[in-house]
Amino acid sequence: MVKKIIRYIFLVLFLGIFIWTLYFLWSKSDTSPVVFETVSPFDTTVIKKTVATGSVIPRKEVNMKSQVSGIVEKLFVVAGQEIKAGDVLARIKIIPNMASLANAENRISVAKLNYENAQIDYERNNELLKKNVISKAEWLPYDLRVKSAEQELKAAEDNMTLVKDGVTKAAGNATNTLVKATITGMVLDVPVKEGSQVIESNTFNEGTTIASVANMGEMIFEGKLDESEVGKVTPGMDILLTIGAIDIEKFAAKLEYISPKGATENGAIQFLIRAAINKQNSTFLRAGYSANADIILAKKDKVLCVPESVLQFEKEKTFVEVETAPQKFEKRYLKTGISDGINIEVLDGIKKTDKIKVPNMQPSGQAG
Repeated sequence: MVKKIIRYIFLVLFLGIFIWTLYFLWSKSDTSPVVFETVSPFDTTVIKKTVATGSVIPRKEVNMKSQVSGIVEKLFVVAGQEIKAGDVLARIKIIPNMASLANAENRISVAKLNYENAQIDYERNNELLKKNVISKAEWLPYDLRVKSAEQELKAAEDNMTLVKDGVTKAAGNATNTLVKATITGMVLDVPVKEGSQVIESNTFNEGTTIASVANMGEMIFEGKLDESEVGKVTPGMDILLTIGAIDIEKFAAKLEYISPKGATENGAIQFLIRAAINKQNSTFLRAGYSANADIILAKKDKVLCVPESVLQFEKEKTFVEVETAPQKFEKRYLKTGISDGINIEVLDGIKKTDKIKVPNMQPSGQAG
């Protein structure tokens, strides 16, 4: 009885293995043939470029500073206002320095005493001259002394006015309490407010900026270029600017400056570059816009190209697989030109009518 059961078990196992083998062979024979995709060479424009990041700034931007220390009494401009050279930007109210004020007052007191003393001597000797007691030659020094004392008193009074008001009577309308524009342009920023304290600009300190003025009609791109790319560019190269805030338009520019010295930023050497923007329309470019500059290293129009993805490599040689019959391919070595990172120029090795195998892709028509 046991032997029959064992025999039946082996028979069932044998039949199961036989049936599985038949199914496996049938499923293999039913697999669809492998079909590789192909592409054809095409004519297009290839632009080899490198990218620099930076911003758009005015070529000429000047900070207007006060020539005296004091308080901003009145502001006459706001950011965004167009002004001309000579326009008044602000009026500064001078807060006199107590030491300078005391010295000025003391100088006036001394000058008055000298003038009064010289006047007494002059009047006494003038009477003697009229009575012919002294000669005119003896009288002249007294006349000169009183005139000198008078001039010294006027100078002391002017100095007092200058210390207190920042202007003298002799200067007329000229005063350094009015901050005037030195260039024609647009006011970009007014960093102070009425009532703010300002410091004069002199040889010891830069002084307080009253307003920043720039010529917005002449803008430039200023950016940084990595040391691995800077050797490929030269002044005069064409640039295409993409400004983040104006994504519907690109701006042409021309490279005009490459810094001879690099600076370390985040462990990499960066070189400063500048390019003149050729703005041919009315689009307003604001100072400080971030921008990317595509520097055109080489450009070829309507040349035979293939996608870089179809290229294969064998040691130092480049080749593609060209279809000679349906799904039959042969190796063709290529001579290539410039590339834009997507398409590459083909100088020799294939024709426009060839069909090229696309490698490293899932073949179409393969059963899963």
